[in-house]
This record gives sequence, C-alpha cells and structure tokens, in this order.
Amino acid sequence: MMSARALVSRLAPLLACLGLLAIWQVGSLILNSDSFPTAMEALRAVPAILGDKESLINILASLRRMAIGFGIGVAVSIPLGLMMGRSRAVASFFNPLLMIIYPVPKAALMPIIMLWLGVGDLSKTLVIFLGVSLPVIYHSFEGAKAVEEKMLWSGAAMGLSAAQRMFRIVLPAALPEILTGCRTGLVLALITMITSEMIARQSGAGNILFNALDMGQYDTVFAMIIIVGAMGIGLDAAFERLRRRLVRWSEPRFDMPLSFS
Repeated sequence: MMSARALVSRLAPLLACLGLLAIWQVGSLILNSDSFPTAMEALRAVPAILGDKESLINILASLRRMAIGFGIGVAVSIPLGLMMGRSRAVASFFNPLLMIIYPVPKAALMPIIMLWLGVGDLSKTLVIFLGVSLPVIYHSFEGAKAVEEKMLWSGAAMGLSAAQRMFRIVLPAALPEILTGCRTGLVLALITMITSEMIARQSGAGNILFNALDMGQYDTVFAMIIIVGAMGIGLDAAFERLRRRLVRWSEPRFDMPLSFS
C-alpha cells in the first residue's frame, strides 16, 4: 500500500491548484469586477474553447511551433555548450556573444524579426529558438566543464578520438545537467510562444487570448490562461518523467537504511 507521505506527495500539486482556484473564486467575488471573472466562470469557458474547431487548430499550431523551436534549440545548443565546456577557444569566442543576447528580452526582438521574416511561423519559431537556446547552452557548458579529466585521459588511452570521447564520455556524464537546462528551456519555449503570438497576432493560443481581451471576453481570457497553465504543467511533468528515466543512474537512492558503522 502507498504510504501516507507518498500519498500526500502525489496529491500536493492537485491540492495546490484547488487552493489557488479557491483563493481566485473568493477574491473575484469580493472585488466583483467584470474584468475579473470567478474561477468557476473561467473553468466553464474551457470546454467551449477546446470544443471549438478553430480554437483547437490555433492551439495545435502553437504546440507545433513550440515543438519545432524547442527541437532546433536543443539540437544546436547541446553540441555548442559541450564544445564550450571542453574548449577554452570555443568558449572565449561565444561567451561575449551570449552575454550580449542573454539580458535582452526575447519578446523585444520580435518586432525586428517581424521586419526581416514577416509575421508567419518562421519569425515566431526563431524567437522560441532563442528563448530555449541560452539555458540549454549554459547547462551543457557547466555539465561538460565538470567532467573529470581522468575519464578523458582513460578514453584517450583506450584509443578514442576527440569526437568519440565527446560522444561516449562527456555527453553521458553531462546528461543530468543538460536535461536540467532542457527542462528550463521547455518552460521558456511556452512563454516565448505565447508572447510572440500576442505580438504577431495571426494564429495560435496567444492570438486567441489577445483577441478575447480586445473584445472584453474576460472569461475566455482567463480560460486561455488556465489552458496554457495546464499545458505547461503537463509538458513539464512529462519531461520530468522522461528525465528521471534517462538519468536514473544519477539519482540518489534512499530506500535502504543508512549506516554509519
């Protein structure tokens, strides 16, 4: 049987969400403002949005852009971060560029990118790519830098080439740190996706949200916030499950009693 502690741990996210909805419901009733619907009104609008074919197509288009931007960002950033972590010359070249880009809000780049690439999928995917890349590069860099030199010397002594050492030694050793960066990048991909669609209003979940705000449909606005939040929770939970499976060997185990004898 499941222990009480394990049961509470599993139910904690649900209880937190229910508590937040309760606070929202009470706060809305107290304020009694048309622009702040109750939690129940927003929840009732969720099935209407998900049941509408056009809205569903817009949400799926958002997820497609997010998946493409995230996938390209991971594919580019992991090799770059690993090379920066193992090569001082590569790190010296890219560090100044990354330090310039890092503090700039990615949404601030959207108007410029729109001038170059238009308001279609390409510009939004590029903004998502930029949002994902920096945390993945950083964590890949830190993971590669932390690999013990003795492991690389052993690989060289066994006749492994530099590329083979990177793939067979550095990448597995840095994987826990890399996946932490990917998890952060996934959240940022969702944020930049919504932001870019609210600026370049053509299609997507951000477009639904902003159009509803323009028309004063506040229950739809808050329903979309709930949907986006649920998407974030679901994607993060799925990725965390994948991460634990991939790096199970690095997770500490406490199922055996500790002994100090």
